Amino acid sequence: MEWLIVIAEFLVNEILSVPAFLIGIIVAVGLIALRRSVGQVIGGAVKATLGFLLIGAGADLVVASLDPLGVMIQGATGAQGVIPTNEAIVGIAQEQFGAQVAWLMILGFALSLVLARFTPLSYVFLTGHHILFMATLLTIVLATAGYSGSVTVLVGGALLAILMVSLPAFSQPWTRRITGDDSIAMGHFGTAGYVAAGAVGRMTGGRRSRSTEDLKLPEGLRFLRDSMVATALSMVLMYVVISLIFFAREGEAAYEAFEGGASDPGNFVMQSVTQGLQFGIAVAVILFGVRTILGEIVPAFQGIAAKIVPGATPALDAPIVFPYAQNAVLIGFITSFSGGLVGLAVLSLWLNPALGLALILPGLVPHFFTGGAAGVYGNATGGRIGAAAGGFVNGLLITFLPAVLLLVLGDFGTANTTFGDTDFGWFGVLIGYGAGLGSVGGLIVVGLLGALILASAILVQLRVVRGGWDPSPHREFPTPAGEEGEPADGAQSSAPAGTAGSYPKIMPPSGAPTPPPPPQP
Repeated sequence: MEWLIVIAEFLVNEILSVPAFLIGIIVAVGLIALRRSVGQVIGGAVKATLGFLLIGAGADLVVASLDPLGVMIQGATGAQGVIPTNEAIVGIAQEQFGAQVAWLMILGFALSLVLARFTPLSYVFLTGHHILFMATLLTIVLATAGYSGSVTVLVGGALLAILMVSLPAFSQPWTRRITGDDSIAMGHFGTAGYVAAGAVGRMTGGRRSRSTEDLKLPEGLRFLRDSMVATALSMVLMYVVISLIFFAREGEAAYEAFEGGASDPGNFVMQSVTQGLQFGIAVAVILFGVRTILGEIVPAFQGIAAKIVPGATPALDAPIVFPYAQNAVLIGFITSFSGGLVGLAVLSLWLNPALGLALILPGLVPHFFTGGAAGVYGNATGGRIGAAAGGFVNGLLITFLPAVLLLVLGDFGTANTTFGDTDFGWFGVLIGYGAGLGSVGGLIVVGLLGALILASAILVQLRVVRGGWDPSPHREFPTPAGEEGEPADGAQSSAPAGTAGSYPKIMPPSGAPTPPPPPQP
């Protein structure tokens, strides 16, 4: 049996948990189903893989540029606590539960395809690393509640499959508000934050709050219309301000924030400037990777829809929405981080003394990716005000939810790190407390929770998604403005949506390909 465990761990750790390989395989299958030539299959699969590798390279650059800033913020504020990092907690758990996580992930992915094939929830969740994260969370929670390895794998696999097809349905009306059609869906376990951002954006933005992409700048500031320039300059400003505060507090000890240290105050400041500029480069790489993957994954899914999962919609990682509102990404990041600081203050002044909840420090990486996406969702329903409000609410959620989640992680609750995104928080808490009721009663409660989520998602898919519900009918679709105020390349003027299928094609700027209409179930 040991060889089966080795094979399972290889499939999970080396293929299914690597989004680039998973996407390449899916694209190849789709193109084969379309009866494309061998050259087209190989070319499409490789290009899709390269697109996701570009996203990964950009994400690594983001992490590298944010690490010193996180050190300086912690040093400047003096805050001590838990920093939510999905990769860290997964790495710790792998040592104890590696085999269970592997089998749970494989079972969950297989069951999700079955659900996508035989229910109205025709979403194929392709964010491999997030599947691994959720599989690890479910393993920790169920094992901590005292369930055996086989029960953990079977129950956890079913729950994972339900989430993989259900959460994209809950967010699809809001995602369609961004993309203009149903060709892609959100496949990221920060869905609760994105839906909350869209809802808050609708309530706060109103009809008159203009899109973040429709900025009117003076002639001397026209260069800020370039999102890469605006992002880089904003991060340079943030870096320099924080570095000066840190240096004033710590003196030359602040030099250690950078790898290799700094030689003098001038070098310290200029390294801060360089890191801010590298952040702008990182975002540009991510956006290019997204546009590359869109050009391959959507056509390939026509084949998958026709042959394997009729009506399939690819559910992709959070940065997939970044090109649709690039200014909103920056606004969402900044306001999400601000929400994290406010949440930290609430925890330290009230919830920690009263309830013993851990202090959750705002990690810049989750605030950038989930906050940036939340800004895009908020902008789609509420313009600039909605983007700011949506990002702020997301920041609060990814501060409070991880604090409560620590209570159901058993020994892992003292690991000084935890899962960061919203869906890990609310779902982990529900399953943790439900499973903790006892062997039989806990399974009944957990089963009912899974059935309730699945049934709710099917109802939303049939009544809301297919019914063409528009979460923000009082607003026109956000149209990125060009240099002279006209729609940017690839965007079209838009009007409020009518029935399902009537949504205008609002494509990302800078020449991203227009996806074909989604196949009808």
